[in-house]
Amino acid sequence: MSRPAPFSLRLTDEERQKLDAQAGAMPVGSYIKSVVFADEAPKYRSRRKPPVAEQQLLAEVLARLGQTRHANNLNQIAKHLNQGTLVVDPDLEADLKRAVAEVAWMRVALMKALGVEE
Repeated sequence: MSRPAPFSLRLTDEERQKLDAQAGAMPVGSYIKSVVFADEAPKYRSRRKPPVAEQQLLAEVLARLGQTRHANNLNQIAKHLNQGTLVVDPDLEADLKRAVAEVAWMRVALMKALGVEE
């Protein structure tokens, strides 16, 4: 079954701005269908954009992840623990504490950005 050709509608800049404002987060095509067909129109979930503060927090988490080698370092530590060759000196202990603190911060920041309360 082929889809019919797209429908085109010319609007002034003012009309398009008004239409976009009325549609809100809903795609414009979906909004038009919902108005024209009312009860018959398919129901679409609106797209939710995260607030700017959440985007900044998520960007900070990603930046911190990019600056660290925690995953690789933890993998190497686990390997040596499994082999029984790990010597925990003060430098390694400090690195482990720093890694744990960073992971804890990332967890809290991600939960906050996602709106999950502890």
